[in-house]
Amino acid sequence: MSQRPHLRLLPRHAAPPSPLPEPRPEPRPEALRAIPRRTRPERKPLGRILLEMGAVDPADLLRAVAMRDRQGLPLGEILQAHGWVSEADLMAALGAHWGAEVPDLARQPPDPRLLDRLGPETCLREAVLPWRRVGGATVVATARPDAFQALLPRLTAAFGPCAMALAPEREIHAAVLAVRQTVLARRAEVQVPADLSCRGADAGRGAMMLLALLAAGLLLAPGLVLGALFCWTVGTLVLAQGLKLAALLVMLRPHRPQAAAAPALPEGVLALPMRGAAPDRLPVVSVMVPMFREHDIAARLVQRLGRLDYPRELLDIVLVVEEEDEVTRQALAGADLPHWMRMVVVPQGPIKTKPRALNFALTFCRGSIIGVYDAEDAPDPDQIRKVVARLAEAPEEVVCLQGILDFYNPRSNWLSRCFTVEYASWFRVVLPGIARLGLAVPLGGTTLFFRRGPLEALGGWDAHNVTEDADLGLRLARSGYRTELIDSVTQEEANCRALPWVRQRSRWQKGYAMTWGVHMRDPLRLWRELGPWPMFGFQVMFLGSLTQALLAPLLWTFWVLSLGLPHPLTAGLPGWLLPAMTAVFLGSEAVNILCGLWAVRGPRHRHLAAWVPTLCLYHPLGTLSAWKALHEVVTRPFYWDKTQHGVFDASHGPGEAGAPLPAAAPAPGPAPSG
Repeated sequence: MSQRPHLRLLPRHAAPPSPLPEPRPEPRPEALRAIPRRTRPERKPLGRILLEMGAVDPADLLRAVAMRDRQGLPLGEILQAHGWVSEADLMAALGAHWGAEVPDLARQPPDPRLLDRLGPETCLREAVLPWRRVGGATVVATARPDAFQALLPRLTAAFGPCAMALAPEREIHAAVLAVRQTVLARRAEVQVPADLSCRGADAGRGAMMLLALLAAGLLLAPGLVLGALFCWTVGTLVLAQGLKLAALLVMLRPHRPQAAAAPALPEGVLALPMRGAAPDRLPVVSVMVPMFREHDIAARLVQRLGRLDYPRELLDIVLVVEEEDEVTRQALAGADLPHWMRMVVVPQGPIKTKPRALNFALTFCRGSIIGVYDAEDAPDPDQIRKVVARLAEAPEEVVCLQGILDFYNPRSNWLSRCFTVEYASWFRVVLPGIARLGLAVPLGGTTLFFRRGPLEALGGWDAHNVTEDADLGLRLARSGYRTELIDSVTQEEANCRALPWVRQRSRWQKGYAMTWGVHMRDPLRLWRELGPWPMFGFQVMFLGSLTQALLAPLLWTFWVLSLGLPHPLTAGLPGWLLPAMTAVFLGSEAVNILCGLWAVRGPRHRHLAAWVPTLCLYHPLGTLSAWKALHEVVTRPFYWDKTQHGVFDASHGPGEAGAPLPAAAPAPGPAPSG
């Protein structure tokens, strides 16, 4: 009787035209080999086994072999990524090819003690699972038998003699989650060091103390306090608009072009190798797509991301869904997702934020490049090729690439037009300008791509920050890394309703306030890590923009002076102040108009040029959202006020009039000016 009763071979699904060699007698436990049988010369090729089973079309197999030779990927991964072989047939063929068995991980779960010895994160990342001790050896299930030999020294050091078994990657993930889901979820909440995280921060108490001091000052010395607030507001307005003007001027200067356009790269080959990867090979790219309460989304999601011009066997789309979100889970479960697109369910926990979900899903990603899209994004087809090409030639300190966000419904109404102009200025002028000026780039929430190693070394995203993207951009800069913007566009839906706009912007502003508070816990350390010029830029972009939005009404009151109406500060104002203030206001609006006109000069946005001057009527909405954000800092600092989209008819495609495909918008754009 066999001494391994729990192992079974998957049945072959078609009888071979000629009999396969008789299986070898099952060895005794003490004879289990530490090295899998991949070195045996008599091993039958996997392709031949699949053909004999009738599991693959010969033409598809020929195409897969050509891709394998170009890309260096296992043949089975290529076949399955393109849907040319079923998982059951592939596992049966792999079992025959490697002479390995296929345990049923659902019926016979792994030994948790063995799993903990290797670590659940390693198991998920490497797609291996220490399953059971059988005699004197540890049976280790793997979904990547071709990579098992390289991992064997580490396994042997942890467990002694090991024997390879086979299991699909999804079954390995499910088995790990079945026993260590809670541990992984808790780690996702605390990956960022405590001194750089919002967790434990009492932002509400600090805001309350500041408001109390301000109220006391207005009661005791109203003229002095109002004068100080006035000077601060004017000063920050000048600095903020000066920084925006500097960004515009640096964008007007000639700049060295980036990498060649992606379509010029041959399929499967890069002009330059990825740093740390095999030469002349395209890397695996994982893209996480956080989703929450998205109904009827699967078909459109597959359609949009299916337009990406990147080899399917190298594309790993991870759909990140909350456990309690039954609507989205059922929609995806009922969809026929391609093999390169899979769902990861985030367990419930004390907080429910996008960064927590991203941290949890990061461990499941296969790629050396990690991207983030929103559920309704429609990226340019060549976007990932551009990302791969740029990271291949960029210096190693460039670890993040930010794409350009745009909207496919700018003609919906006045608010959507202004929103589109604002984003065009932010992503086509301000962000690339401050990147060229050497300042820290506050990231947007989507169309982000990272080198995986530095991202994991930083702890990923702060799970307690509601603008985790802007915070991550600052932490990258503090660690000496750089962010670049790439000339590739992702389309989304412009927020064209006033109340949702205020709710959305208030979340961004609340996150900016909390991010500023966290990084200013130790100003001297921040100064040392950033340097004086980036430190100045951080203060202007975060503290300056927030106070501009909150105190803008103070500046508006000075318009009453031009009408000859009384003002509380009239008695102490010199005669030259009114002309000076008028010049500051007009200069500020001139900078906004220049940036807006330059940003919409292209053929896609040229029709918006006439609407650029109306942004002076659009910016006051930012003051409403800022005061709402201040209230939430005190009452609900970690509340995630999700923006609801989907106003337009979903039968239209991106870029058409009344276009659908709503999108969750990214992290904050430029703060309103005076």
